[in-house]
Amino acid sequence: MGLRLSHYLVKYRLISLCYYFLRLYLSLLRVKVVGEDEARRSFEKKGRIIAAVWHQRFLPALAYVTKFRSFKPIVMISRSRDGELVAGIAERLGLIPVRGSSTEGGREALLAIARELRKHPGLIHIVDGPTGPKGVVKPGLIAIAQVSGAVILPVIVSADRAWIMRSWDQFLVPKPFSQVIIRWGEPLFVERRLKREEFERTRLEIEKKLRAAYGEADLEAGWRTPL
Repeated sequence: MGLRLSHYLVKYRLISLCYYFLRLYLSLLRVKVVGEDEARRSFEKKGRIIAAVWHQRFLPALAYVTKFRSFKPIVMISRSRDGELVAGIAERLGLIPVRGSSTEGGREALLAIARELRKHPGLIHIVDGPTGPKGVVKPGLIAIAQVSGAVILPVIVSADRAWIMRSWDQFLVPKPFSQVIIRWGEPLFVERRLKREEFERTRLEIEKKLRAAYGEADLEAGWRTPL
């Protein structure tokens, strides 16, 4: 979103208008969820989860997130002007925004998330961050899992018809009345103590699994090649 537009919407207190427009748009999507029972069992076993999703796909995932309002999931949001707008909308969706990123306020945000996870059981984490590179899992995902002891649950999102934006991540916007498929992946566990090379190996393994799962979901949704 352009900085000028974000500044205008925040300055003139139009966040509520954006929220209602978003809810209207999301209501036009047909959402199919796969693997929710298995995800719930993982949550009941571990007590805390990190729902891991690509930045490219978080918009259609919002059509499903309100189902978990009672859990008050946490979400890390950048400190940018766009982030201020997104944080306001996130609060209205029932999420708890924690401001920061892997490049700005990362340590403080990590500590804040660790504190919030003691009170709330779930975190929604955009694993490749607000600026990418696309499809690259940032170290923050692994660090949060280590500090909190939470299990990582991939959230695989695709749609059968969508616009692809000309952004760094080729942001996916499902067309109205399209079917959005949200698939919970198999739980991924991270050891509390890892040597540097073990940490990087774990990060790469999770990245590889996420890429493969998203690629399969896109092919199932009818795309000739993964998005």
